[in-house]
Amino acid sequence: MIVVGGDGTFTGGLIFSKEFNFPVIGVPATIDNDIFGTSHTVGFDSATNTVMEAIDKIRDTASSHNRLFFIEVMGRDAGHIALNTGVAAGAEEILIPEENLGLDRLIQSLKRSQKTGKSSSIVVVAEGDNTGENVFQLKDYVEKHLPDYEARVAVLGHMQRGGSPTCFDRVLASRLGVKAVESIIDGETSSMVGLQNNIIELTPFKKAIKGITKINTELLKVSDIMSI
Repeated sequence: MIVVGGDGTFTGGLIFSKEFNFPVIGVPATIDNDIFGTSHTVGFDSATNTVMEAIDKIRDTASSHNRLFFIEVMGRDAGHIALNTGVAAGAEEILIPEENLGLDRLIQSLKRSQKTGKSSSIVVVAEGDNTGENVFQLKDYVEKHLPDYEARVAVLGHMQRGGSPTCFDRVLASRLGVKAVESIIDGETSSMVGLQNNIIELTPFKKAIKGITKINTELLKVSDIMSI
């Protein structure tokens, strides 16, 4: 059996394999890209491209009406979507669960943007970020402390899960699918196929389920530099 999904799917596959002594191989497919043992999950690239296009359109409105937009993207436990799309779209700030920016620093950052002559700003917020209680509370807090800003909230929601897959995702899915079938034929079981250093490798379900993905620290540095 080849199962496609995330932690829950792989947990079920592991139990099924143990109880029925049946070979099971997993293919990582979740837009949050939060599965250990692969640099990319199927769906992540497609989701980030959808989000980037949405942010580009929202920036047109932000610029023409001199507004601050808080854009909430998916990422309950991981900020990969927010970080990548924020850098790609030139967001002034990116709020992710892995890095607690803090409300005071957010205000200082937006003040700095104002001083540089920016009349509009984009803040990309992962849904799991803890800077505020929620994205609407962030909006209210900023409007209270920076009355010159007219803030708006855009929650992209499940539109991130739709649309046509990108070329990268289609190729990745094909590579992972082939490796999954080959692994079954070779007698492998209870493992996930994943992309590591552009090579398809196997990771045991236990490691894939319990392992924690790390945020790209280089992108954090790039984000800080670009927000100045």
